[in-house]
Amino acid sequence: MPGNHELWTTNRDPMQIFGRARYDYLVNMCDEMGVVTPEHPFPVWTERGGPATIVPMFLLYDYSFLPEGANSKAEGVAIAKERNVVATDEFLLSPEPYPTRDAWCHERVAATRARLEQLDWMQPTVLVNHFPLLRQPCDALFYPEFSLWCGTTKTADWHTRYNAVCSVYGHLHIPRTTWYDGVRFEEVSVGYPREWRRRKPYSWLRQVLPDPQYAPGYLNDFGGHFVITPEMRTQAAQFRERLRQRQSR
Repeated sequence: MPGNHELWTTNRDPMQIFGRARYDYLVNMCDEMGVVTPEHPFPVWTERGGPATIVPMFLLYDYSFLPEGANSKAEGVAIAKERNVVATDEFLLSPEPYPTRDAWCHERVAATRARLEQLDWMQPTVLVNHFPLLRQPCDALFYPEFSLWCGTTKTADWHTRYNAVCSVYGHLHIPRTTWYDGVRFEEVSVGYPREWRRRKPYSWLRQVLPDPQYAPGYLNDFGGHFVITPEMRTQAAQFRERLRQRQSR
């Protein structure tokens, strides 16, 4: 599943292709290597925990995960810019031939929904997308304005509508396990070296199926797979205070 970084085109990139053409190029490259993409037939897991249909998706975002105080995309982006929170996507992720990234997102959502509607509703699914399907995981962000670039409200009920036993995502760089409406959500992103060096997980691999049945106390307060030390809590509190002071100026 491509995220946002794979779709960036920098001046130094030897492949000066943009937007959907870049996505298609990556899909073709994966196809040649035998890697399943959102454009392939959905595979079915038949081992332990199955059967379950694995649904890789490419959905992007449409700026509808609004920060507090915003009632529209324009207001949300204005608030983010005022607080110096702007995703690099605004400069490097071209939506062409679509007029905007949100227009591309809406096309992808419609196409993916049409495929999901064709599935046997009795068979469980594992929904896999770079971006979280729900707004709630973004509540853990230090910079809540960044949620604008993290998904779409159009997928808010997909985990229940399409019989998901698990929703797998990344993007936020906050690897953890949470539950919404009784459905397990696994963020499996590794993050940048500066992030994972401070909080290496118990295991780099995450079990999706069968249900891992985490033992009591295995997950930390936030659903993370690592021990939160007193030093970590202190540093987080200090960072939030610096951020509060900076934004109140």
